[in-house]
Amino acid sequence: MTILTGWFQRPPLLNSDDKSPWGSGSGGDGASGGGGEGPRNPWAPKPGNGNGNRSRIPGPSALDEFIKRARGAGGGNGGGGRPHIPGTPSAGALWLIGVGIIVVLWIAFTSIHAIGPQQRAVVTFFGRYAGTLEPGIRLTLPAPFNSVMKVDVREIKTDTFPENGGENLMLTGDQNVVDVNYSVRWDISNPQDYVFQIADPKATLRATAESAMRAVLATATLDDAIGSGRGAMEVKVQQNMQAILDSYNAGIRIQGVAIKGAQPPEQVIDSFKKVSAAQQEAQGNINKARGYAQQILARAQGEAASFDVIYAQYKLAPEVTRKRMYYETMELVMGHSDKTIVAAPGVNSYLPLPGGARRAPDVQAPAAQAQAPVPQVQGDAQ
Repeated sequence: MTILTGWFQRPPLLNSDDKSPWGSGSGGDGASGGGGEGPRNPWAPKPGNGNGNRSRIPGPSALDEFIKRARGAGGGNGGGGRPHIPGTPSAGALWLIGVGIIVVLWIAFTSIHAIGPQQRAVVTFFGRYAGTLEPGIRLTLPAPFNSVMKVDVREIKTDTFPENGGENLMLTGDQNVVDVNYSVRWDISNPQDYVFQIADPKATLRATAESAMRAVLATATLDDAIGSGRGAMEVKVQQNMQAILDSYNAGIRIQGVAIKGAQPPEQVIDSFKKVSAAQQEAQGNINKARGYAQQILARAQGEAASFDVIYAQYKLAPEVTRKRMYYETMELVMGHSDKTIVAAPGVNSYLPLPGGARRAPDVQAPAAQAQAPVPQVQGDAQ
């Protein structure tokens, strides 16, 4: 809109020839201060600039003119208003243009929605569920008729327990207290249920995780919690959490549970280490005993198999097998011991060898046979 300053020139209040008390007088210029000059308007600016030149009286600004038109002052000649200038919009037209711009912006910002590939938009009509928008550029009724809430369904969120890194004490099935730190990974499977079914989904998820973890840990032992049983516990906690959330229609899918640490409280950590060392020593002794038992069992099984073989031979030749077993047993018993041979009279204790002289060793008879003569062994036996 073009505004010409000449249009806003304020006309003089009174004719210069008028000799009224507010006139500027007819003689000379206002700067000369002649005697024929009448009284000057006290609210008007001084007509002279001190150099003999008259200054122009400034007119109203463009903002003042616009405010006057908006108030209806410029719509006609009545009431002291200025006449409407042809080619310029009236005040009513300006208001209509402003309202139209606001309506267009309102519709554009509340009716056109850009839904990302990882997002889904839940639409409500005056608070009631009206549908779910898929990715793309979608149109709805403007607010407040329709409200749109965008939900990210592909982002995998992770919650840690405890949230502020403090202690999280739980009781195991064997009456031991452990400090458990774990995390839960989850995402949104149903945007409608996630938005409408639960007032505070995150708080509900945390309460469900705590309940499921305590329930599983109450059925496990301390060794399972701090040892190799963590994997099975994580799977059970995930299954229990999913079952609880599905019963709530929470629209949440549990991706996994990870137990980051499980240890006794700090107050009893030294005693726990001693108990753990004693348990490890006991387990080592148990393993040694089991190894020895396995060795004895293997030896017994070998002897039983050998006996079966000997029994088969015994059935074929009982007398020969009996003597062989007797000789082998005596050899096994007396193989590494000192020998004492008691011989009856007339029995040589050695085999005679030609060309050699042997002296039989002195043999002492038992006390019961002290009177019996000791046989003499000939040096050269024929």
